[in-house]
Amino acid sequence: MQVKARSICRGTGEGGALVSTEAISFFGSVDAKTGVVVEKEHALEGKSIAGKVLVFPRGKGSTVGSYVLLQLRKNKCAPAAIINQEAEPIVAVGAIISKIPMVDCLRDGAYRKIRDGMKVKVDGTAGTVEF
Repeated sequence: MQVKARSICRGTGEGGALVSTEAISFFGSVDAKTGVVVEKEHALEGKSIAGKVLVFPRGKGSTVGSYVLLQLRKNKCAPAAIINQEAEPIVAVGAIISKIPMVDCLRDGAYRKIRDGMKVKVDGTAGTVEF
């Protein structure tokens, strides 16, 4: 299935989906050296976002989160792509400076159809998601 989305950051990325129903704060919630979610009691606690298509509703927290995404990229443990229900500036800027393909606002309720482990391809240039 291919669906249209709003492009936030150009480029393509694909991999297994890692889905959270909770917002993510990259500052303090994700270890920038390993890509592992360290926030206590978060739905993704203990899981690595490295190489995954990270699917979550929106970001939260400090503007430093943008730079944590850049550190994840430098440490080769960034997500392959990001899909948000609705992007907010912190994650959007982080994706752009880190060159992580990112989209939001998937059409036809497709955001809710993506499940953990599904193979997903994000084309941030074309504004499409395939799964």
